[in-house]
Amino acid sequence: MHIPATILEKVNEWLTPTFDEATHASIIEMMTSSPKELEESFYKNLEFGTGGMRGIMGVGTNRINKYTLGKNTQGLSDYILKSFPNEQTKVVIAYDCRHNSDTLAKVVADVFSANGIKVYLFSALRPTPILSFALKYLNCHAGIVLTASHNPPEYNGYKVYWQDGGQIVPPQDDEIIKVIEELNYSEIKFTPNESLIKYIDTDVDQAFINSSIENASFNTPKAAKEDLKIVFTSLHGTSITLVPEMLAKAGYTNVNIVPEQEVPDGNFPTVKSPNPEEPEALTMALALAKKVNADIVIGTDPDADRLGVAVRNSEGKLTLLNGNQTMVIMTAFLLEQWKRANKFKGNEFIGTTIVSTPMMLELAAAYGVECKVGLTGFKWIAKMIKDFPNQKFVGGGEESFGYMVGDAVRDKDAVAATLLVCEIAAQAKAAGSTLYQELLNLYVDHGYFKEYLISITKKGIEGANEIKQMMIDLRNNPLKEINGQRVICVEDYQNSTVLNLLSNEKEPLDIPKSDVLIYYTEDGTKICARPSGTEPKIKFYFSVNATLDTIENVTTVEAELDAKIKAVITDMKLN
Repeated sequence: MHIPATILEKVNEWLTPTFDEATHASIIEMMTSSPKELEESFYKNLEFGTGGMRGIMGVGTNRINKYTLGKNTQGLSDYILKSFPNEQTKVVIAYDCRHNSDTLAKVVADVFSANGIKVYLFSALRPTPILSFALKYLNCHAGIVLTASHNPPEYNGYKVYWQDGGQIVPPQDDEIIKVIEELNYSEIKFTPNESLIKYIDTDVDQAFINSSIENASFNTPKAAKEDLKIVFTSLHGTSITLVPEMLAKAGYTNVNIVPEQEVPDGNFPTVKSPNPEEPEALTMALALAKKVNADIVIGTDPDADRLGVAVRNSEGKLTLLNGNQTMVIMTAFLLEQWKRANKFKGNEFIGTTIVSTPMMLELAAAYGVECKVGLTGFKWIAKMIKDFPNQKFVGGGEESFGYMVGDAVRDKDAVAATLLVCEIAAQAKAAGSTLYQELLNLYVDHGYFKEYLISITKKGIEGANEIKQMMIDLRNNPLKEINGQRVICVEDYQNSTVLNLLSNEKEPLDIPKSDVLIYYTEDGTKICARPSGTEPKIKFYFSVNATLDTIENVTTVEAELDAKIKAVITDMKLN
């Protein structure tokens, strides 16, 4: 068996006494019977992506385990202590329903405490957004959440938040990574100072629930709330710990919870993927909604930062909304509420991302507010709030089913967003409308924007190289025409350039670097290519639009837009 020298060097280090006997045994087993697995486990170090560090649990530098998380935590401890000298530094830690999340969270707490940092550790699993809230509520310097969102059961992850409640962003993440990389595993302090670890639960929960109700409630009459029939599923995740209680406290009493999915379970036994972006994930919820004749279906992912929504369409049938549609509905509602309350002072903004629907720009223009557009990932929307303290954030979202209401939580938050979408649906029903009808009204007012996503997964080292080559080809040999339409502009976020293909001139792109390419054609079509920062996949985002004169024409216009998207995909040879 041949093991490359670079991998063998790492393997030999992990066979030293610094690592425990169980780790040694696992490595020896892989060396003798699973050399390919050994290579996958050690060929690189896990990296921070758009959603933090995420990977398969197991032994090795490319896996989530006590040593990789311990090293990250030791480096982060060193960075925190250097950043806040002469202070009693504090961190807060939360974790989700995944396998080993509780034990890994305790390992992280142990390392922080061993370095003299006070730790607030949630006593049981909690939604990710409460971590962001708790960080500010408890006046901490940093926060960690152990989660892999909606990834398969074998994954776990580690997200780092800073004082403002948002995830770390460049250049700070690079500074922290540099500290981590200079550490040896032998320098990790695993022996805890238990006196510095405090378990938290009910007090923070109630403060978070009250904050969610305050930010996402908009004078909906009591009768309207009670009349809205809701089906809710936590998809075996953490939202079950807070969402039902919050809805009840907010006045929504007609809530039907999918019983087969309400118990947290890291195996996610009833779904292929616990991701509300996937229609299949809400199959049970839709069945229950049909049985009880519900008005709305809401499902959250395991760490409760994303939500999927289904509503009754024009024929009265339940239809799933995509992330762009829910984002548009919620943003338009918030803007209208602010307008009616005379809250606009001229310094408000909404936030979104480069791969999300351009319809957010149309909404902002209609209400006279700014729409800031950042890179993919909610850390960039949180950064907008931090970077522009003299402006007021109304709300914002991204296409991948995440939304943030105000700035009490500086990350996508399915808890508050669940309440907000219920408020919209309840008010619409009371007025003789539906949430779907409100969406169609927005299309008439601002244009019908239709989006579509293709996600191509590639496994292992070979897959990563294949994805890399796809981006090289699109970058070095830009398409001149797509579906018979001239490409007029290519935005390259890795090289920070905008290429005008009509004049062949390049201009600088003033936004942080990221491996993203966006093509724009002369008919307003937008195509984005982006490798995932945390998973072995590449995503292609498509956006087309047309004028919708009346709601009666919606079926015809939608069919035209669907046909256009299909033609674009075929022309780019992606199907």
